[in-house]
Amino acid sequence: MENLVLSFQVVLPLFLNIALGYFLRCIGLIEEATQKSMNRLCFRVFLPIYLFSSVYSTNLTAVFDPGLIAFAVGGVVAVFLIMMLLIPRIEADNAKRGVMVQAVFRSNFVLFGLPVVTSLCGEDHIGPTSLLIGFVVPVFNVLAVVCLEYFRGGKPDVRKMLRGIASNPLIIASVLGIAMNLLGVPLPAGVKKSVTDLGRVATPLSLVVLGAGFQFGSIRGSTRQLALCIPLKLVVVPLVMLTLGTLLGYRGDTLVPILAIFGAPIAVSSYTMAEQMDGDGTLAASLVVLTTAFSILTMFLFIFALKQLGLV
Repeated sequence: MENLVLSFQVVLPLFLNIALGYFLRCIGLIEEATQKSMNRLCFRVFLPIYLFSSVYSTNLTAVFDPGLIAFAVGGVVAVFLIMMLLIPRIEADNAKRGVMVQAVFRSNFVLFGLPVVTSLCGEDHIGPTSLLIGFVVPVFNVLAVVCLEYFRGGKPDVRKMLRGIASNPLIIASVLGIAMNLLGVPLPAGVKKSVTDLGRVATPLSLVVLGAGFQFGSIRGSTRQLALCIPLKLVVVPLVMLTLGTLLGYRGDTLVPILAIFGAPIAVSSYTMAEQMDGDGTLAASLVVLTTAFSILTMFLFIFALKQLGLV
């Protein structure tokens, strides 16, 4: 019961912000044009600032486990490659293909996963997770841009895809955060506080914008895609990766981050990126909302099972 309450407490704030956005759209305070403008603002300003702040503040040198890093990054890349081969055989619409691939390999590691790890392991034992943020989040963003650019339409243009990757605000923020972190470049106190404060705007604002763009009627039109992606994302992928991690000897504060990376719901920014890169934003919004909802149950079941087996 304690684990169920924990999962609920983590997810509830996300849902309240989404519900607020939907409510504001229903009563006319957020119109379609406003929603699109706010979406661009999140993608180009607030989410990059939040990502930079998170990576820059992570103590990358305190805990360094190359095996865990290789497992996490390799797992993400492997899922990405499998989906890039599988999804085109199932879905014909390019706008949906990129969104579906992104939905399965990318997770809300920072906003959803980190609080779960902190609650389960305690603040004194989140070193491995903090280290992984600096490596996994940039990989998430790079691969998300790759798949969305690849399925953007027409014959793939490698140079255009590389330009899209290089100019993506989230990737620029990640690389800049890692570079300044490793080089020990200090930020003036006032600048650091401003970056931190602005970064905190990203999560609630992105969720409100997500809620404002969500249409319940869209679920009926995307039933097949949702029925495929949600079980893959929340059950199949985390089950496989946790099994592999357990066989490799990961336990406790090194196994919980694996659950957070692969078992968390789809990243909120995946909706923002899909909207900005000609993906099916309606499908992306539905996937974010529904995986967040169902993750309450799946995360509880995984945590309960790991505790019962004495692995965490």
